Amino acid sequence: MLAADSAALHARSGDAELFITEKGAKVNGQWAGSPTPNEHDVLTGSMGNGTVLAGQTCLNWTSEAMANKAQIGHSDGLGPSMSSTPPYNSWNASHLNDGCNDTAPKGGAGRIYCFTMP
Repeated sequence: MLAADSAALHARSGDAELFITEKGAKVNGQWAGSPTPNEHDVLTGSMGNGTVLAGQTCLNWTSEAMANKAQIGHSDGLGPSMSSTPPYNSWNASHLNDGCNDTAPKGGAGRIYCFTMP
């Protein structure tokens, strides 16, 4: 279990040991010894409390336009120079991407994480 409830889940920081690929591997990030390229950006479209950040969801995940943006978090909880200070530590609300046309430039691979709450 990652968190007892929604509030606890959204209060967590990113963690390279917990946010893994569908194959169980750590996501390339900014952690020491990480392979490249950096792919730690998680498409969320949300604020830190888990509620939607209006207008920052690539038009409800239907747009591939450069003009549209999405809020992302960092799966490893790290920013430049392995900084774990807010907002870089947030798994769901670190910064906006550069556009919905390409998730890679700031460290993405188009990943969306799915989970369920009890």
